[in-house]
Amino acid sequence: MERDASNMAENAMLEDAHTQTFTGLQGLNPDVPAPQSPVMAWNEWDPLEEVIVGSLDGATIPTHHLTVIFNLPRAAQPFYRLASGWKYPKFMKKLAQAELDNFITILAGEGVKVRRPDTVDFSKKYKAPRWTSRGFCVACPRDPYLVIGDEIIESPMCWRSRYFEGDAYRALFKEYFRAGARWTSAPRPQLTDELYNYDYRVPNLKAGEPMQFTVNEFEPVFDAADFVRCGRDLFVTRSNVTNLMGIEWLRRHLGPGFRIHEIESRCPQPMHIDSSFMPLAPGKVLVNPDYIDVEKLPAVLKKWDVLIAPRPDPVEGFMSKISMCSPWTSINVLAIDEKKIVVDQSQPTLIKALKDWGFDPIPAPFLSYGPFGGSFHCATLDVRRRGVLKSYF
Repeated sequence: MERDASNMAENAMLEDAHTQTFTGLQGLNPDVPAPQSPVMAWNEWDPLEEVIVGSLDGATIPTHHLTVIFNLPRAAQPFYRLASGWKYPKFMKKLAQAELDNFITILAGEGVKVRRPDTVDFSKKYKAPRWTSRGFCVACPRDPYLVIGDEIIESPMCWRSRYFEGDAYRALFKEYFRAGARWTSAPRPQLTDELYNYDYRVPNLKAGEPMQFTVNEFEPVFDAADFVRCGRDLFVTRSNVTNLMGIEWLRRHLGPGFRIHEIESRCPQPMHIDSSFMPLAPGKVLVNPDYIDVEKLPAVLKKWDVLIAPRPDPVEGFMSKISMCSPWTSINVLAIDEKKIVVDQSQPTLIKALKDWGFDPIPAPFLSYGPFGGSFHCATLDVRRRGVLKSYF
């Protein structure tokens, strides 16, 4: 009887939500009142009110595959080859967890509501008809999901080890959906061998070799972290995890109310735009000069202040040597609002530059999170930012 009552209550909530008038993305038609939704974010800088922060529970070193190995710094590759499929050592998790807990404390202190994914044991092997894999972790919710307005979009990621990563977020997303959010998934990828360029080698771009990618155009794939949002305009880099079909799928899905601008990456192993190109506030974007040719930025950015990021300060320690990320994860910062920005405390040169540019940086240690996939922007997914849809160009 209790279960029946629970089901009746849930059905009543869904029926009530169904009676509301939904006309496309909220904010596109100002004459139609937007339904209330717990999910609402249009850019990277409006005041942050609610966020999903990643978790290290169940973290497993991803199964060996070219999409994994060729996106790692050369010095870290031997560790991930040898330890493939094993759980991360406890001492690594302990170091990273301490930094993650501190980061969560900072967010809570700024009045941000923090949500967490469920625990999943990623060491269990799973099978598709033509491949097998173990999982990875949920340290970086920025990668599998993109929030545009009131819509959560699940991305079709190309890492086989991330195929079931979404299970950890299902309870949260069902809660958001029942409360009025929209929830969409891109076409489920097959991830068969036809998608991957197994003859891939890291190109020597300085020697004039052509750009290569670990994935081809067999089917649409993308990581949400290859996109950043500036209201009606999004910016994307084609990468080793995001192909042209994936970019085109999102362009068609969002429709004519949005523009997607492609930015060419000069990184020989491109993966995720937020260590190359990071919007910080209206009219201000932080750019990695090693990976982005400022002279080739989209024309819409001509009136913006392009802030050239200083070279990353050198860091030491075992965790930095086996990090999955390049040193340029230094610019993988999280804006709490148009002024406050969480930045790694190991980067005093960047911290000073941010102050000189008029920002209020909040330093925090986060180097030990690198072996699990990223830094502050990677480790979070904006659920709600206080703001409305605008065109900033």
